[in-house]
Amino acid sequence: MIKTDFEELSRAVFLDRDGVLSVEDGAFVTRPEDLRLLAGAAEAVAKLNAAGWKVVVFTNQSAVGRGLLTAETLDAVHDRLRHELAAAGAALTAVYACIHHPSAGCDCRKPLPGMLLQAAREHNIDLTKSYAIGDSPRDIAAAHAAGCIPLLGLSGHTHTYDPASFPNPQPMKVFPDLPTAVEWLT
Repeated sequence: MIKTDFEELSRAVFLDRDGVLSVEDGAFVTRPEDLRLLAGAAEAVAKLNAAGWKVVVFTNQSAVGRGLLTAETLDAVHDRLRHELAAAGAALTAVYACIHHPSAGCDCRKPLPGMLLQAAREHNIDLTKSYAIGDSPRDIAAAHAAGCIPLLGLSGHTHTYDPASFPNPQPMKVFPDLPTAVEWLT
């Protein structure tokens, strides 16, 4: 099949990993067995799949750049994530991880939009019709910079939302967790 410039773009939901899909406890996940999904996360991804959304993870994982784990071990962590999701009938379209040290100056580390822009190119995604769900201001900023609709989940870094104290840009909507956001989306 030949791809044309007139091919319709897809919509996607971009998810931060730690604090949206998996438990965010302040420690780096450096072994596959340390990854723990949040309650209802796998079922929420399955619901997105059933509704026809592409589901893409975009995550800062500077533990690799800091020398705390290898890129191969991070791949094993993401294999476990895929396995845990598959057990609930859910699947990811792709996983994008910025593995660079925070001082590296890359364009993929959130709050920059590099991972979202790369996913859009590689998976034919219309960012203006897509949502990004994150748990921190840098997730919201990356979504906004890429042209996605930013949604904030309060299940990770941010536990309460006060617009006056939240740095700009603001999320379009705030949810207690991923399952609640997915209920609203579907």
